[in-house]
This record gives sequence, structure tokens and C-alpha cells, in this order.
Amino acid sequence: MNQDANTAILSEVATYYTDKLAQHGETPRGVDWNGTESQVLRFEQLSKILPASGSFSLNDLGCGYGALLEHLQDRHPSCSYLGVDVSPDMIQAAGQRHAGLSQARFITAAEPDQVADYGVASGIFNVRLGRTDAEWYDYLQSTLDVLDRTSKLGFSFNCLTSYSDEDKKRDYLYYADPCQLFDLCKRRYARQVALLHDYGLYEFTILVRKTP
Repeated sequence: MNQDANTAILSEVATYYTDKLAQHGETPRGVDWNGTESQVLRFEQLSKILPASGSFSLNDLGCGYGALLEHLQDRHPSCSYLGVDVSPDMIQAAGQRHAGLSQARFITAAEPDQVADYGVASGIFNVRLGRTDAEWYDYLQSTLDVLDRTSKLGFSFNCLTSYSDEDKKRDYLYYADPCQLFDLCKRRYARQVALLHDYGLYEFTILVRKTP
């Protein structure tokens, strides 16, 4: 995807999520999720890329107000965290919400300014707005390239699934083919790839483990 198209998409996405935050505040609905229970379940899947213990660094691409950081605090207190989001209002909210955490920082950007051990992206591929499937898939691939480039040991991401019930689908959302993305990750990024599609939501999570 060319840079101008990518910039235009990111601008649309930033506006969309800024409006959601203004409507719903620092809640799951403020980042366009249904509720806390599904958000926690989602974080549990994404976190399977992380080690069970020890210190590591993490880039959270599309961090919103930093909900994943809260999820990780008890489980991984020594995690060094960078939150990245294209919405300045989201980053402002995240920075204020987590002002007391010295190991966390937040930046308004399209991609991390550092290479971390791991990268995570939750929900950033769902809202395509008026973009075609082809345009959005190009954007998705270029963003996965960013995740790959900025993570040393692995990354995880989620997408709405093309196996969703037809009557539940919405025109402004993007439903990815999990088999297509598994194949892409396996061919392009790493030999060790896991597809998680068994946790009760209309989505899937992919884990990409790199060989150190």
C-alpha cells in the first residue's frame, strides 16, 4: 500500500476512535468493544505470545486508553510497556490514566519508535469504514509488517472472522479469513504460528513466535 493511502486510512481511524472515546469515555465501548468480559477474554488470547514470567518489553499498537496495560500489571509487573495510537485524545487519556507508572509510556504515532521483545495489536483491523476489502487487506498487511519489524521475539493480533454468522455482520467492519492470514504469517514472518479460534467470540487471534 502506498504511503498516502495508509496516511488517509489512519486519519479516518483516528477520527472514528476519537469520537468513540468522546461518546463513551475510558471504557470498552470507548474503544468500540461490547464490554469488559469480552475485552478480558481477548487480552488473555493475545497474551499467550508472552512468557509466563520474567521481564520483557512490549509494544501495544492501537493501545487506546491503555486497557491492556491494566490487564498486564498484576501478571507481568516488570513489563516495560509502550502504547501507540493514532488518536491524540486516546494517548492523552492513556497518559493521564497511567501517569504513576514509570515503566510505561505512550506516543501518538502510526508505529512504535522502538523495537521491543513483543508486539500486540488488538482490534485495529476491525473498522474499515468505507474502504474496500482489497484496500483494507493491503493496510492490514502493511501493519503486520510494522509489527514484525518492531518485535524481536514475536507478536499477536486479532481480527473479526469471516466465519461470523451472516446476520451478525456489519458493512463498516472487516471480517478476515483466518486461513489466509495464518498462511501469510507462516510464509512471511515465522515458522511458529498459532491460530486461536476457539474462545467464543466472532473473531480469531494469531500468535507469531520468532526464533531468537
